[in-house]
Amino acid sequence: MKNYEVVIVGGGIGGLTTAALLAHRGVSVCLLERQSRVGGCLANFEHLSFEFEPTYGLYRGFGTGEVLDRVFSELGITAPVVKRLSPAYVVRLPDGAEVSVSNELDEFEQSLRTAFPECSDAAISFYRSLATPSETRASTLVSSYLQICSLKFRSFIDAQLQAFLQCSSDTCSVECAADILNPRRGFWSIAGGAQRLADALAESIKQSGGTVRLNAPVLRLVYGSDGNPTGVDLLNGEQVMGTKAIVSNLTVWDTYGKLIGLRRTPREVAAVLRGLQSSGAYLLFLSMDQKAAARLPAKRILALTESQESERHDPLNQLFFSCSSEGAVAPPAQVPVTVTALTNAEDWFSFHEDHSAHEKQDQQMLEAVWSRLHSSIPELGDSVEVIETASPQTFYETTRRKFGMIGRPDYSAQEIPPGLARPFAQVFIVSDTTTSGFGVASVAEAALRLSDLLSRTS
Repeated sequence: MKNYEVVIVGGGIGGLTTAALLAHRGVSVCLLERQSRVGGCLANFEHLSFEFEPTYGLYRGFGTGEVLDRVFSELGITAPVVKRLSPAYVVRLPDGAEVSVSNELDEFEQSLRTAFPECSDAAISFYRSLATPSETRASTLVSSYLQICSLKFRSFIDAQLQAFLQCSSDTCSVECAADILNPRRGFWSIAGGAQRLADALAESIKQSGGTVRLNAPVLRLVYGSDGNPTGVDLLNGEQVMGTKAIVSNLTVWDTYGKLIGLRRTPREVAAVLRGLQSSGAYLLFLSMDQKAAARLPAKRILALTESQESERHDPLNQLFFSCSSEGAVAPPAQVPVTVTALTNAEDWFSFHEDHSAHEKQDQQMLEAVWSRLHSSIPELGDSVEVIETASPQTFYETTRRKFGMIGRPDYSAQEIPPGLARPFAQVFIVSDTTTSGFGVASVAEAALRLSDLLSRTS
């Protein structure tokens, strides 16, 4: 049995950032990761001499004074190589119209006028309002701002909200939408993907005297005689104790269902958890000829593959095409590409069928996404080749996330339901399922706040 002040379960960005900051501040910390490498669901996928980013390749937080800039400044280590993107991505609509999402405002607004002539003034007014803070933004739904806009423009907004926040204009607050849609914020790419960020944080933990243990699956919390958590049980029978705190970098479902245990989860909390759902993702990992990139309007394309026939946008009618960033590993003259299509995660789990059922479903999904990809981005032609696919079942097998779901559940424009973020006084959650913003920057912000709290109490 080994004792540390803080034990962290999970080596995703939240766990790594918390551990790196605490270790740098002199706190005795041990991070436990079940896989053979850190990164969690952001870890790069390696196959056939390729290294693929399992994300859109769009990141926040690297600007001067922003969260990841502050984290690396404190740690005193070299941050991953990053690049400010403009345009960050292009949204391609079913009729072929395109909107180039650029932080050059004149260029962006002209793109809106061209794509949405039927409501261009209202569309531009909506985007300008995102840059103007107000007291009501947190309680106002995006849909209320879109009532005078066309269905086409509303689908354009909903596609982005679904892609980045897994919510719709009917449930997303203007405050949350502004965080992701405001073109002034901009996006960054990371050379080599988020794996480089994860690796840098892991190295910092070790340099500061912290412990990183890979291939160390955690089963459950260990409870003392007073009923409070004191550490964790590992699969190998070992116990690792946290004298001050235990931090879960698992999803909110797995923190309760696996670490805490269903018997110790209050009924009201269990009821909330059953009602929380997040998206699933189906990924195509492709090889693309470098010359084909010149035919594309941008390295990243959010494509709406079918016209909307109802007021409600269907997230299954979109996909995200992303060429890997600079520094990606690939054979000569080839570019790794990740195509992400949203899917219902639970549809991929039929526990009473054999593996052939999953293979059949995977093949059907592959053919459907492949057809939609070429229909919406015809410039690709025969320049792309499928290397591998990944389904929610794949994500479950590698990360053990419930049903392989990704990102934050749609909390229907509310903050995190009460009671989920602090199950016990000694247990904390820092996870993409309990933050209200976008991606690694939002998780890093939560990790920074948690590190400040634990540094004061240690």
